[in-house]
Amino acid sequence: MNGDSPVPPGRVPTLTEVVAWPDAAAAPEAAAVAPAPPALPPAAPIALPQSAFTEAQLNERVLADVQRQIDLMLDYRLREVLTPLLSRMADNLVRDVRTELASTLREVVARAVAQELARHRVR
Repeated sequence: MNGDSPVPPGRVPTLTEVVAWPDAAAAPEAAAVAPAPPALPPAAPIALPQSAFTEAQLNERVLADVQRQIDLMLDYRLREVLTPLLSRMADNLVRDVRTELASTLREVVARAVAQELARHRVR
């Protein structure tokens, strides 16, 4: 390799443009490495039937498909990340509630015993 990185094109063609293959003379280093691609006949515009989608309709369809795929991936990733986190939080919550419940239960039993002892002393 000569160390030179390829120069990016000044503009990127859109999907609806016809792009011609570069000649072998235009890129001599590429021609030396691999044979030039066969010359393609110019592409004729495709005649779409009248029932074809308009650009706006096609745009909406693609957007809906991409949005659906993003929603599925986001749902999957959120579940993947949040499941262990929520599990740890639930375990901590159960442990804290058990601790508080045991403390409250001790206090309630201590009061009940104290009240019962006070009643027996009065007699």
